[in-house]
Amino acid sequence: MHVKAKTMAFGGLLLALAVVFMALGSIIETSTLFLLAAASFFVGIVVREFGLRPGAAFYIAAVLLGFITAPNKFYVITFAAMGLYIWGIEAVWRWLEKRPQIKKRSIVFGISKFLIFNIMYIPIVILFRDLLFPQAVSDIVLAGILVGGQIALFIYDRAYDYVQAHVWGKYRGRIMN
Repeated sequence: MHVKAKTMAFGGLLLALAVVFMALGSIIETSTLFLLAAASFFVGIVVREFGLRPGAAFYIAAVLLGFITAPNKFYVITFAAMGLYIWGIEAVWRWLEKRPQIKKRSIVFGISKFLIFNIMYIPIVILFRDLLFPQAVSDIVLAGILVGGQIALFIYDRAYDYVQAHVWGKYRGRIMN
């Protein structure tokens, strides 16, 4: 019972931080993507510490609370996409851990990251073109935006890996004990 209480308390603290970061992203416009990315990294921390189901519950709670509290709902949708990506890659990583017979797992993992991102990103950019851009954009500009998304994915993914390995890895022992 003590472990469950500790899990709940820690999850609640991370949930509060995620919602605060989402709200701050609406207020501090110059750091919106940074704050939304930081908020989505909490999804990964919960998944790595407690599992996929608690991670999914955390993600859903963060999105719902974000819609209730954050001033800009578009930023909550952005957080939802970032958090879903994090949850998805963590799920793929756990799936690969259970299958040691799969060779070249890092390549499979990299391709999975690429697919998860693009399954969300490409339809959003194409289907919500009029909502995302204030004026009509040509197909060449749209192609540039799609390529720019791949670059953003690379940066976001490297930042997530850094936070998990160095930042969370450094503080994990202090916080979780």
